Amino acid sequence: MKKLATLFTRSLQEFKQVKTVTVCAMLGAVALVLGSLSVEIIPSVRIGFSGIPNEFVAWLFGPVVGPLFNGTMDILKYLAKPTNAYFPGLTMVTMLAGCIYGCFFYGRPMRLWRVLVAKFTVALICNVILNTFCLSILLGKGFWLLLPPRILRNVIMWPIDSLIFFYLAKFMETAGVLRQFGLKPALEKGPKTGGKR
Repeated sequence: MKKLATLFTRSLQEFKQVKTVTVCAMLGAVALVLGSLSVEIIPSVRIGFSGIPNEFVAWLFGPVVGPLFNGTMDILKYLAKPTNAYFPGLTMVTMLAGCIYGCFFYGRPMRLWRVLVAKFTVALICNVILNTFCLSILLGKGFWLLLPPRILRNVIMWPIDSLIFFYLAKFMETAGVLRQFGLKPALEKGPKTGGKR
């Protein structure tokens, strides 16, 4: 519990840094642009990229900044392109996802297994259970009717989203993009010769 409390305290202190607001603003703009981009795999499953900036914020700034960024972006995306009626529950679920990602990624080495576990946790709790529940209220449809296609979509997208985020994060760090903003997230460093990974 002390480690978790320290994690949240450190993340809260990120608000004191000017770079936090600057990077969040830039990633927010990127998220709005990426919201219009997607790749269709099958008719009911698309690869979307607008969630990647949310995960980057949670990775860089932790489980306090992440949820606030996610909630703000959820509202802005809705205002930019409203589809159904606004439902606060969906925003809360998005914020919970940011908190989960922050707890998994913030100040920790970026390893593929960690990304897979974090993505699975968010997919199960937020996407499959809570989002389906919110959609059943919003759309007036039965929870169990909406559940099977949402499970299928998340099972397909789980490894794809995990690999995209993991390799993009490693590329951004090794290319020195993050260092331009004074950011030094902990990433896994592969051994030069032999040794364990």
